[in-house]
Amino acid sequence: MKRRPARDPRQLVILTGLSGSGKSTVLKTFEDLGFYCVDNLPVALIPTFSELHMQAGGQIQRAALLVDAREGGQLEQLPAILRQLRAEEPATLVFIDASEEALLRRFSETRRPHPLGHDRPVLEGLRRERVLMEPIRKLADVVIDTTKFNVHELRQLITSRFQKTDRRPMLVSVLSFGYKYGIPPEADLVFDVRFLPNPHFIPKLRRFSGRDARVARYIRSFPQTAEFLRRVEGMLIYLIPYYIREGKSYLTIAFGCTGGRHRSVMMAESVKKTLQKHKYSSKVVHRDLAK
Repeated sequence: MKRRPARDPRQLVILTGLSGSGKSTVLKTFEDLGFYCVDNLPVALIPTFSELHMQAGGQIQRAALLVDAREGGQLEQLPAILRQLRAEEPATLVFIDASEEALLRRFSETRRPHPLGHDRPVLEGLRRERVLMEPIRKLADVVIDTTKFNVHELRQLITSRFQKTDRRPMLVSVLSFGYKYGIPPEADLVFDVRFLPNPHFIPKLRRFSGRDARVARYIRSFPQTAEFLRRVEGMLIYLIPYYIREGKSYLTIAFGCTGGRHRSVMMAESVKKTLQKHKYSSKVVHRDLAK
């Protein structure tokens, strides 16, 4: 097999991951992006498909292949096949993951058995599958944890990462939380805003949240608020391009106050607006607002 010439537009993505993690949604998104998609391709046929993909004058420029636990024991061949393939053709391995809790919930909602054991509990199948997939996960170029994503956010992430464009956008999740309920484990960056005056102790503001204009005005009335926002937003605008350059597809930034209702909420809303002004795809999640 021959190596691709420079600037060759062809692209091969091998998609895998845990059952219930959202692989079908991701494959459908690749199809919508113009990729030639193959679901449940036998692992042994990947080198053959790669040769066809690389043929001069081939009609398939961008392809995505989904292989997963339905392959059973044959999946153990994938790491060796992938190493051999990468010696001949640049291939991107995308691994779709999710927390055990999220996977159990999704299986419960669909009422489908796990592919590794129709006669076993789903939890046992999931744990066996995670052990089986761990060597493959370690080889992945891109790992996407779909625990906190809905279908639309997952599609947006894949589109941003793999659409034909010179820019590689990142999906940024801005999260508010209360320290009394624990630090969110999914956060990449955590900022403690408990140093700001607390609207909770202002009777006329206590029942409102940080999304309320009156609460926001109160928090912004203190000089340390403006200075903190200036420094944090400036740092994020500086850092995000470097995260993108390193291949990170999404980033979770968390702001915490005591109860997660006032200061952290106001900060998350403000930072989200700044990121959108700089053309970054972003969403805001107020984890503890209703508690």
